[in-house]
Amino acid sequence: MGVMLTVTAKGQVTFRKEVLEHLGAGPGDQLEVEMLPSGRVEVRVAAKEGIEGFIGSLRSPRASPPSIDEMNEAISNGWAGKS
Repeated sequence: MGVMLTVTAKGQVTFRKEVLEHLGAGPGDQLEVEMLPSGRVEVRVAAKEGIEGFIGSLRSPRASPPSIDEMNEAISNGWAGKS
């Protein structure tokens, strides 16, 4: 059985620390929620854009490593000051 979360009167849910660690989420990260059929949802850490999204992207074992194209784009945008 999974982790139980409680919905507040305001319709909000707080994710437990263990869930956030599993996602590889930290302070300031945004979570992306995809609504799937039959009431299911998929939650993942939203990809950051620019050089900020590239820095540290290889450290999390749960995060997908960036593609060569994504690395090149982050490098060129960062170099051009478009981070």
